[in-house]
Amino acid sequence: MKASVGNPRLRALVYQAAALAVALIVAGYLVSNTLANLAERSIATGFGFLGREAGFSIGETTFMSYSAADTYLKALAVGVANTFRVALIGIVAATVLGTLIGLARLSRNWLLAKLAGGYVEFIRNVPLLVQLFFWYVLITENLPLPRAALEPLPGVYLTNRGIFFPVPAAHPAHVWMFAALIAGIVAAFLFTRWAARRRALAGSRPPVLEIVLALVLVPPALVYLAGGTPTEIDFPRLSGFNFAGGTAFTPEFAALAGGLVVYTAAFIAEIVRAGILAIPYGQFEAAYALGLRRRLAMRLVVLPQALRVIVPPLTSQYLNLTKNSSLAVAIGYPDLVSIANTTMNQTGQAVEGIAIIMAVYLAISLSISAFMNWYNARMALKER
Repeated sequence: MKASVGNPRLRALVYQAAALAVALIVAGYLVSNTLANLAERSIATGFGFLGREAGFSIGETTFMSYSAADTYLKALAVGVANTFRVALIGIVAATVLGTLIGLARLSRNWLLAKLAGGYVEFIRNVPLLVQLFFWYVLITENLPLPRAALEPLPGVYLTNRGIFFPVPAAHPAHVWMFAALIAGIVAAFLFTRWAARRRALAGSRPPVLEIVLALVLVPPALVYLAGGTPTEIDFPRLSGFNFAGGTAFTPEFAALAGGLVVYTAAFIAEIVRAGILAIPYGQFEAAYALGLRRRLAMRLVVLPQALRVIVPPLTSQYLNLTKNSSLAVAIGYPDLVSIANTTMNQTGQAVEGIAIIMAVYLAISLSISAFMNWYNARMALKER
């Protein structure tokens, strides 16, 4: 008996069972207490409210139409789409900007390195919410009215009502071009995997870059030619007190996306710098010995190795950017949190609303983590 009690494995199982039992008891108490309080206040429970008419409008929609006559479910779907839109654009832009700033910090140009260092230190030490307010006020209070709009580029207008710019006029060929682009990207991905296996087995591979570019660019170009080469551009034009035509980034979206990109890029820059510094300097020297210049040595030798150090902390920054987008409620951008708050105020079903918010952010975060973990596993060194 003494031997069995002293068994570390048995003891660990007992501790885990006890912890699980405590967690279930606490969860059961919270659920029962919540249901009792809701019943006492005659507050309905369940998700049946999602099928009712929302009765409120949303100032900005993405990928779908919406009116006040639509259901709460569709209103929340618009919020999810808006959140996904700002998160996707923010992740891509912050990665590019953060990488450039991180490389600038390692530049041999003293002024460039100090400017990049000052950017990182300043941005990281100013709260994100303050920065969002700064960008929002900068756009709404300091940019001119549409009639006096700034035009930094032909067809691009900066106003306190948003940033307006031209886009290709709608044409059926554009849908097929996008489908061809996606198919080309998939084909390019499969080809690069095949080329990597061939190099591992045979020691040689075809010209990957040229073939990848052809697979990605040629199919949309062929569809463009077959669709009649649509060239019409929809330019924004002043109509009354605002612009019509083209497309626009609202002040709320521009402030949120700009703030998230600038803030997150400062952290990504330090991750990139740390990843490069983690690579032994001998790798640079070996590249120089082969006749590569510093730029090529960085791109072809050092950065591919540094990715194994960069990717894990980079995943955390992507998750932080996605969750930080919930601060959109402070500047009026209709993301998931903002629309869910309106829904809870109208229906009184706060528990369900909070549950929906948590479930959506959990799903997005797990999806990002799964993709980055898959990519990290592909980049990891494998012993043969």
